[in-house]
Amino acid sequence: MNTNSTVNLEPVALGAGVVKRTARLADGRDLIYFDDPGTTLGPDRAVDARDLDPRPATATMRQDILTGDWISVAAARQNRAFLPPAELDPLAPQSETNPSEIPSLYDVAVFENRSPSFGPALATATGDVPEAADPPRGLADLERLGLGNTRTSVGRCEVVCFSPDRTGSFGTQTVTRARTVIEAWADRTAALSALPGVEQVFPFENRGEEIGVTLQHPHGQIYSYPYITPRTTRLLDSIDRTAPDLFARILDFEQSGPRVLLRGEHWTAFVPFAARWPIEVHMLPHRQVPDFAALTADERDELAPIYLRLLRGIDALYETPTPYIAAWHQAPVHVGRDTVRLNLQITSPRRAADKLKYLAGSEAAMGAWIGDIPPETAADRLRAAIEGVEL
Repeated sequence: MNTNSTVNLEPVALGAGVVKRTARLADGRDLIYFDDPGTTLGPDRAVDARDLDPRPATATMRQDILTGDWISVAAARQNRAFLPPAELDPLAPQSETNPSEIPSLYDVAVFENRSPSFGPALATATGDVPEAADPPRGLADLERLGLGNTRTSVGRCEVVCFSPDRTGSFGTQTVTRARTVIEAWADRTAALSALPGVEQVFPFENRGEEIGVTLQHPHGQIYSYPYITPRTTRLLDSIDRTAPDLFARILDFEQSGPRVLLRGEHWTAFVPFAARWPIEVHMLPHRQVPDFAALTADERDELAPIYLRLLRGIDALYETPTPYIAAWHQAPVHVGRDTVRLNLQITSPRRAADKLKYLAGSEAAMGAWIGDIPPETAADRLRAAIEGVEL
């Protein structure tokens, strides 16, 4: 057994009655259990007894001088699981026949990705993490253009398992379980934002093979980037060119229009005015809040049922589940905290029951989008679907 594997059973109380317990996998990666309020699980967790290979070296980033974008080249990802049979689900609790990533039965579990795109960032006291050879030296360093520019892809990638069940998605969870995941997102956002070299933290869920999902298990991921992403860089520029209260203006504009889908005390979901995708939904909190960690208990409590209704409404459009990307955009760690608002953007290429929108020449090559469905029409259909949803 690898001696890096440890279990810390000391519980940490989080919001809404959620309890956090920490452990280490056999190769030294972090594993965190988040127990539901009133969980039926006991306090004990098994030690990971697998004999694992050492962790891969941290990937390298290369700069595209035409755009300034940084591209992480992570060859270890070629070895990740690809549509394994149910009996070898790597996100299910370990069994005698399935040496999976999680040693014990769990409610919600978060662990470091075995084949990460970013990180690990720094060497540890135990020496089990390779040290970054050429880490970024601040945002100014990354903004300089140059042929052949490279840096180590410091950061961290985590997997968030919503349930021990082998099939499903966030939308199939109970309100209680959804609330536990929200607490996990908040806890991990705070922890990852404090890591050296991390500039932005991004929780998301990919759903469906059409999106590229390689595991059917209900799960999402959290990426911690060593730079501010291109999408957020453009957003910061838009805020600079308009007004620091841009998100408040967007919310007022959408709430007074025909595309609102759901509106609560703290959150509003809507089809955006200039939607790119056949199915595209945004959701905003009603106040300026930079990330999950900054949400109040009341905001987190309302988010669980309203988010579930939204996802189940999207699935009610057709007889089969709809593929989507659910992207939680958060403010960068060190800039834009007072202007960039936490916001959800759900996008799906599904334009009919049996048709997908493919990104061809104009969209893929030029970034010039052509919408297939008027946003007002999409909003009408989604509202009707959501009305029939029960939690």
